[in-house]
Amino acid sequence: MLPSEEAVDLVRLVRRIAADELVPRAAASEAAGEFPREVFRTLGRTGLLGLPYPEEYGGGGLSYEVYLQVLEEIGSVWASVGVGVSVHALSCFGLVTRGTDEQRTRWLPDMLGGELLGAYCLSEPHAGSDPAAMTTTARLVGDEYVISGAKAWTTHGGEADFYKVMARTSESPGGRDGISCFLVPGDATGLAADRPEDKMGLTGSTTATMRFDGVRVPVERRLGGEGEGLRIALAGLDSGRLGIAAVATGLAQGALDAAVAYAQQRTTFGRRIIDHQGLGFLLADMEAAVASARATTLHAARLKDAGLPFSREASVAKLVATDHAMKVTTDAVQVLGGAGYTKDFPVERYMREAKVMQIFEGTNQIQRLVIARGLDTTDQGSVVSRPATS
Repeated sequence: MLPSEEAVDLVRLVRRIAADELVPRAAASEAAGEFPREVFRTLGRTGLLGLPYPEEYGGGGLSYEVYLQVLEEIGSVWASVGVGVSVHALSCFGLVTRGTDEQRTRWLPDMLGGELLGAYCLSEPHAGSDPAAMTTTARLVGDEYVISGAKAWTTHGGEADFYKVMARTSESPGGRDGISCFLVPGDATGLAADRPEDKMGLTGSTTATMRFDGVRVPVERRLGGEGEGLRIALAGLDSGRLGIAAVATGLAQGALDAAVAYAQQRTTFGRRIIDHQGLGFLLADMEAAVASARATTLHAARLKDAGLPFSREASVAKLVATDHAMKVTTDAVQVLGGAGYTKDFPVERYMREAKVMQIFEGTNQIQRLVIARGLDTTDQGSVVSRPATS
């Protein structure tokens, strides 16, 4: 399927915004560990935070296929911002899909317009890949829920204006049907962030454990019915995995671009190093990896846009794109040699940033589990997931 003229123009616009607004700030912000809040406001006011959501609430009303290409462009120059845009979209997902008309009208315009930045609270210190084991509770007292517990690894933790929180509303620990979903304001009494994690990469993206000490949330801030929270969370994760796959693809593309530019300028033995077959083959493999990651990610997006099942394909995309990003960024450092190991060039940062892509939004071991289970339960004679359908 060829992209529309509108989509091509949008991607070109984002590429210009990335070059003019993001590139000049990325390295310094990452080195200083500064959270670029104003960048998200700029992207929101430009309309880039709500692209896949309805126009009536301030979104762009565009396909996921186009949205992921935008994410890739952002991720190719500043992964922290790309991840932040993806996480923000994930934090809006429950409201868009399960909120009432009143809830959507009240909160979505500012969320999609960038005035309110979101975060997503699912994981807990002891329950990362097993969300059903969460122990954070939400107890109904009159017309309010009282939330108590802790949520780990929260992107935008302590910086967000609202938190999409999954908490247990039943007394059955480990039960999948006893979890509900809430929108918690960032300034709620009893809500606090621990000191941000000191991370290997994505240092411009704040990650912190959020503490809920008797946080009171009105009933009107529950999304969906009681006990539907885990289903809302897992449905959103399929889309979130595509977001991370797109950012990882962009990160790999950025590393490849840097490696090619260096290889075209650096000379050894009287020749540009790109003209040496051994290094040329390495760059060719990097290009093939980026192209395959992009194709796999957009295939899953097209299934989603067509209203077809895409959960397994989302896991495939996340697995392929993030594993390739790790390989491509590592090879980019190798292409630059000793220079690649220094902070004078961005490829060492790209390599550090790629590692976490294999971990968050479900580790790649979890993705393999999802894929294997999908193979075991899906009619392999079906053409639904075949590329021809897109």
